[in-house]
Amino acid sequence: MPDDQAAVDAAAEAAPSPLSNAELAAIFHEIGDMLEVKGELVFKTVAYHRAADAIGHYPIELSRAYQEGSPPKIAGVGQAISDKIAELSRTGRLAFYDRLAAEVPAGLLGLLRVPGVGPKTVQILSRELGIADLDALRAAAQGGRLRTVKGLSEKAEASILAGIASLDTRPDRMLLGEAEAIIDRLVAELGTVPGLTRLEPAGSYRRRRETIGDLDLLAETADAGALVERFTNLPGVERVLGAGGHKAAITLAAGPQVDLMIMPPGEAGTYLIHFTGSKDHNIRLRGIARDRGWSLSEKGYLRMNEDGSSATPAELRTFPTEAEAYAFLDLPFIEPELREDRGEIEAAQAGSLPRLINRADLRGDLHSHSDWSDGVHSIEQMAEAARARGHAYQVLTDHTRSLAIAHGLTPERVQIQRAVVAELNARFAREETESRAPAATPAEGFRLLHGCELEIRSDASLDFDDDLLAQYDVVVASLHVGRSQPREQLTRRVLAAIRSPHVDVIAHPAGRKVQGRDDLDLDWDTIFGEAARTGTALEMNGSDHRLDLTDQRARRAIAAGCLLALDSDAHRIEEFHHLEWAVGQARRAWVGPADVLNARSRADLLAWVAGKAGRIAASG
Repeated sequence: MPDDQAAVDAAAEAAPSPLSNAELAAIFHEIGDMLEVKGELVFKTVAYHRAADAIGHYPIELSRAYQEGSPPKIAGVGQAISDKIAELSRTGRLAFYDRLAAEVPAGLLGLLRVPGVGPKTVQILSRELGIADLDALRAAAQGGRLRTVKGLSEKAEASILAGIASLDTRPDRMLLGEAEAIIDRLVAELGTVPGLTRLEPAGSYRRRRETIGDLDLLAETADAGALVERFTNLPGVERVLGAGGHKAAITLAAGPQVDLMIMPPGEAGTYLIHFTGSKDHNIRLRGIARDRGWSLSEKGYLRMNEDGSSATPAELRTFPTEAEAYAFLDLPFIEPELREDRGEIEAAQAGSLPRLINRADLRGDLHSHSDWSDGVHSIEQMAEAARARGHAYQVLTDHTRSLAIAHGLTPERVQIQRAVVAELNARFAREETESRAPAATPAEGFRLLHGCELEIRSDASLDFDDDLLAQYDVVVASLHVGRSQPREQLTRRVLAAIRSPHVDVIAHPAGRKVQGRDDLDLDWDTIFGEAARTGTALEMNGSDHRLDLTDQRARRAIAAGCLLALDSDAHRIEEFHHLEWAVGQARRAWVGPADVLNARSRADLLAWVAGKAGRIAASG
């Protein structure tokens, strides 16, 4: 063997097992947390959290790429952090992380899991009361010691106790994006098995529940044995829970349980219904089938005798599609997102199921960020990505000045940014004109609309004056600070934005983080009423960390006459995919295209924005 090949083989043997992108991201998030607890400058901690997000969403396995000598350039990640990724990937260790871990007790980081407890609070609790872990925090709160610390009230103490209690009851469930990443990997790894003709996710993921527990995969194959063999021997399998001729179950390392069910070719209809619908939806269907003399299971409809026993000889009806299986009960196809027993069966029987919004109905996106505030990519990169996705418009909504942590724009920077947007739009218009055939009818084309995510201040004032707001194409307003104010005050702040003639959309109205931060305590009936009266849209934010409004609250909003906006809140080009989650939650809320502002053309959108002052005046 040549010496150079021996050296390569030796290096490969010495290299640690590649860390997954999720593992790398977790380490860099933890570094950010440790720096925050130490009181480092905000820009430094934010850099590590941004890098962690970029790593977690990167399309290739970074650790392996570094080990193979072909490290990619990750947008938004500087050289210092890239060097740390290289060190981790090539050695399996990171000296900077080890040093921080020695300085910051692990128990202090655990305190950050408590809703409402941020890095500054952790610093104060450690310094003033010597609290170093969750048990010590619980004991101090129960003993009334937290309220003795300046800045912590009795109410804050009670809130922290409630947050600790929520940790004990909070389910260990995945966000939609986490579930999607696992499903995509499994589908890719199983897709080459001979005989496989269909492989689909089912369960709560297919219904687009906002969090996912176990994962269900349904496979149609002519060789069940080969598929089960591959499935139970996939990389990352921690334990095989069962493996048979028709199903198998595994748990993934640091991941969920995954169940694989085999569907005989041509019989997928009832399998998809059974393994997609909620328990209550399926019970209702079985009741309808039983009343007609049939027993319904995933295998099909089995004829029953009058005493409820299976008929002899057995008569089993199977169907290749869900539509045919529903039709056997004289029901139209019920969309997966509706299968929760929330009135969908009654609507199906009455012929009044809604025409649900689809991703293709959206003409644009009203909420996105660039690297001018807290985004990763440039204005041009974000605009080009939106254009490539077929949008007619994308609204750039960088933060305004009060949100300093997100590098909010001053009025002076706003004017500079407006010129950048105008220059880009001039180029887009020129390129569209040059590419259009002489006899072609002018198309709508793509335009970047200039907007902002306007901060609603703690005193209910807005971050910019009316003259500046009037210059924007679209204004999205949101509330980030002063979350602990009483309900009346929080509601008054949101209403102030809704009643402004220049605010068009209220972004992530509840201010929630899925499994991480509770909703704002708002008077929702009043907010829905005023949003409907003034024609202010309420956002369904597609970030799987937010999903705000929730599906049930959005359904209430529609019933109250509100208009919705389905937005990505993208901070990098990959996050335009969040529109898929926004659409999924809207479909769960029975939302149709007429209910969605950004299902309108650009001309109709801008006309709607221009008419807000008139709507307010007309409504009195």
